[in-house]
Order: sequence, then C-alpha cells, then structure tokens
Amino acid sequence: MIKLAVPDIGEEELEEIKKVFASKNLVQGDKVEEFENEIKKYLNVKNVIAVSSGTAALHLALLALGIGNNDEVIIPDFTFPATANAVEHVGGTTKFVDIKLDSLCINAEKIEEVITDNTKVIIPVHEFGQCADMDKIMEIAKKHNLKIIEDAACALGAEYKGKKIGTIGDLGCFSFHPRKAITTGEGGVIVTSNDELAEKIRVLRNHGLNIIDGKHQFVMAGLNYRMTNIQGAIGVVQMKKIKNIIKKRIEMAHEYNDILRSIKGITLPEEKSYGKHVWQTYHIILDEKINRDELIKKLKEKGIETNFGAYAVHVQPYYQNKYKHKISEYINSNIAYKQGLALPLYSEMDYETVIEIKNKIETVINELGFR
Repeated sequence: MIKLAVPDIGEEELEEIKKVFASKNLVQGDKVEEFENEIKKYLNVKNVIAVSSGTAALHLALLALGIGNNDEVIIPDFTFPATANAVEHVGGTTKFVDIKLDSLCINAEKIEEVITDNTKVIIPVHEFGQCADMDKIMEIAKKHNLKIIEDAACALGAEYKGKKIGTIGDLGCFSFHPRKAITTGEGGVIVTSNDELAEKIRVLRNHGLNIIDGKHQFVMAGLNYRMTNIQGAIGVVQMKKIKNIIKKRIEMAHEYNDILRSIKGITLPEEKSYGKHVWQTYHIILDEKINRDELIKKLKEKGIETNFGAYAVHVQPYYQNKYKHKISEYINSNIAYKQGLALPLYSEMDYETVIEIKNKIETVINELGFR
C-alpha cells in the first residue's frame, strides 16, 4: 500500500527518546525548551511556546486575546474543523468566508462582507502549505482594528513575500501531527513577537500557574496543554531534517504537476507567485462527473491510499445545526470538499511512485466512465 503520508522518523529520534527515558524527566523540560529554541531560530521570531497539539495552540491563542461570548471570529469555510472548534470552545461565534479555488485559502475580498461590531479576530488558514493573501488580510485587520491568528498548522517553512508564515500576524499556530512536514506524534507551537501575549500563554498552558514572590500561585483558570519532553526530543531531531524534508516535498509536488497534467478531468494545485508553498498536501480537484468517493475506494483496492484534504465546515452537522448556512454561500469551499482529493506525499517518495500513482488514477478514472 502506498500510504497517504509517512513521517520521516527513524533511529535518530529513537536514540533521543531513549535519553529522555534514561533521564526520567518525561514532562515538559529541557528538550521542549531546546525544540522551542530551534523553531525560534528557524522562524526568526521572539517567542515560541510548545503545546500538546495544533488545536491547543489555536485555543490558547484565542484565550490569550480574551475572545469570549458573542465575539466573532472569521475563518475560511474550507479547513479542518479544529479551526472552528477552537472558536466555539471559547464561546465565540464562527463567521465563515468562502475560499478561492486557485489557492484553497480564504478569499480576502469577501472578508469585509461579514465584519460587524462584534468581530474581533481573523484566522487565515494557510491551507496545505499554501500562503493566504496576507497583505490584504493585514490591511483589513488594521482598518477594522482586528487581531490576526495565523493557522499555519500545515505551513511550517512556508513564506509570504520572503516572510515566514506564522510570524506576520499577532500570533501563529503550528501543528506537528504525523501528516505534517515534521512531527512530534502530536504537538504544536504558538509563536508571537508580543511578550505580553507569550507570557499569558505560558501561564495558561500550565494550569494557570505562575510564580509570585517565590511562591507557586494559580493566577488563571489554565489548562494542561504542555508538550512532553519525549515529544520535544523528537522535535529537536526533526528540526535538523526540516530543510531536506521540505525540499523533497517540493520536488515531488513538481513531479506530480508534470506527470498528472495529461489526465483529463482533474485540476492541479497552483503555487501562488507571492509565496513559497511547502506542500503539506498535494490536493487536486476532480471534474464533477467523477465520483470522488468511488475513486478513493477504487484506488485503495489498487494499493493507493488517498483521502479528501479538508472540510466545508458549514455543512458539518454541528455547524449546520447551529448556523444553518446554505451551500450556495460557499460554492468554492463545497467544490474543494466534495471534489477534492489528497494524493500521497512524503519525503521518502520517488519518481517511480508518482508514476505508479498517476497510472492507477488514470486507470480508475477510465473505469468510472469519465472521458
């Protein structure tokens, strides 16, 4: 089976895990701090706070900004639901905006249509490692006095006009799930140049605990969102590999672009000229005459694991029941969700694997009757 994603982990990570076991220091400690420092250098950002997941990062970012009941937060409709879930868990109201099909990121031209007096934050998602149009988004945020949390879960290493994604807004949130370029199993980080926000997040991730006059005191109703030292150790090794991992993913994405171009009925992903795409996912759009779910099933039978890449969040039962949005409000998001297909992509892939995937996609599409 050619898997959808395979993390680039091996003996080096295992050796570092053994060292942590030998130290008996399993919770947040020196390896987490070392991992934070490696990301700090890589992104050239002032503060990096490691946490237990990308979702925890989003949750803490919203809490740090004081988002609560009736505060509105704007997100793209096409994303993994964690983006919206974090808003709901702080009591906020999620305001969806359609995406652009050429980038699969939020359509910045539509953001102002949903801004009200209650709007407090915009969360652009850098979908699949592609940069959102940050100049336009920052311009809107400044005009309306809004905060920006970059959901960069898929985009460590991506750049917008030479700036590392996650460092442009007020806060940036990253994930290290095994499907991301580098992994710590689970895990995430929040980055910011704002020292006050950073300190608040550090307290919130550790039960609300702070040291005042040498005494441990609980100054907030915090959470346990700490990263373990085991994860930190894995992360330190992964950061040594990140440049090569991203380089290989870009090479494989370009191979896909060259090889799949001849297949009728699919639209290939684009790389926007303003940014560096790091290709966390290689995501194609199928012609509406092709049954995407049937294609996934048939490809699996032939040894190729594929899946849909993200979700049209407004049609998921919780959000549909609460907000009752119509599909017609988010045409592009619905197309990307219903007709989108994520293909295998990982650093150990080679040209022959891409050829095999291409041939089987073409075979199955023909079997399904599309010409």
